[in-house]
Amino acid sequence: MNEIRCPKCNEVFQVNESDFEQILRQVRDEEFEKELKRRQEEMEKNRAAELQIERLQNQQKLAEEIAKKNSEIDKKNAEIANYKSMLDKVETEKQLAIMTALQDKDKELSEKNTKITELNGKLDSKDTEHKLREQTMKEKYENELKAKDELIDQYKDFKARLSTKMVGESLEQHCHNEFNKVRNTAYPNAYFEKDNDAKNGSKGDFIFRDYDNGLEYISIMFEMKNENDETATKHKNEDFFDKLDKDRREKKCEYAVLVSMLEMNNEYYNEGIVDVSYRYPKMFVIRPQFFIILINLLANAAKNSITYQRQLVEYRNQQIDITNFESNMNDFKDKFSKNFETAANHFQKVIEDIDKSIAALNKTKDELLTTGRQLRLANDKAQDLTIKKLTKNAPSVKAMFDDLKN
Repeated sequence: MNEIRCPKCNEVFQVNESDFEQILRQVRDEEFEKELKRRQEEMEKNRAAELQIERLQNQQKLAEEIAKKNSEIDKKNAEIANYKSMLDKVETEKQLAIMTALQDKDKELSEKNTKITELNGKLDSKDTEHKLREQTMKEKYENELKAKDELIDQYKDFKARLSTKMVGESLEQHCHNEFNKVRNTAYPNAYFEKDNDAKNGSKGDFIFRDYDNGLEYISIMFEMKNENDETATKHKNEDFFDKLDKDRREKKCEYAVLVSMLEMNNEYYNEGIVDVSYRYPKMFVIRPQFFIILINLLANAAKNSITYQRQLVEYRNQQIDITNFESNMNDFKDKFSKNFETAANHFQKVIEDIDKSIAALNKTKDELLTTGRQLRLANDKAQDLTIKKLTKNAPSVKAMFDDLKN
């Protein structure tokens, strides 16, 4: 039987080997680990599904707007093509008319010289008419082309608003200002500041953390990258993925977001929120206009899992208590084992000393028994001693004893 003291109530109780094994099985219950793992996986799946739905909805909305603009541009292009076709038709008609008139003039030149002036007049009149029509069509075409160019410029400006920084402010300052606009209403308890901790040789640009009743339910490491068109060496977004992921892990953030103005002609990054978690876990690349949108998406998805996060914290605290209990029990076992080993060694030494003493006593006993046997033999010999035996080889002494006897 072993005595164990409870680390909480200090009550001492005894357990045998079977009870001790049962306690270990309860502490290391495999079902507890499975349940914890299942809940964690369920949380991750729910969060990923909600984020994917929000991303698809935003992408669909943006795609509809772009499709609408493309449709308008296609319509204008069709009208321009139609006008161009009309101009080509007028030019063809003009050339055919001139050729016809020349042919008629050549045929009738010998016969109707008087009609040349009339034909020339008609030709001039028709040519003037065609020129007027051509000028009118040209002006109309130029107006349509100008309208098309203006529409294209508007479309380019629309895309530029989706993918370029505001004039007169840096990308970091722009993002900081955008967040401050919604801080008091949407995130009054949030932390959003510059990352100034470079003790490990690297740091990000901004860290976002938000809390619900003291529980941190979401954290994001932001990196802002901008590059002028005049820059000789052009960087790619993926050039910064590794550093961003490292900063996220060192600062213990859940998500990593690259707010980028790089690769402006890459439609992959211009289409909206780009999930690059296939390269690095929980990492996104966005243009500046999606900065607040992405924070809202991730925060809303994380808020839905606050209950699960609190349960996870409780499970972790329980696990810590169990770990502490096991640690205390192992500490008790170690100390008890050391005390037992010391006592066992001392006991063995005493046993050895007793064995040595017994061996010495047995040796003394054997020596005393030998002495006793010798004394008994000496006594027997003394009891068996007679005058006859003493004087057997001494006749003169025997004669003296015989005289004394007589």
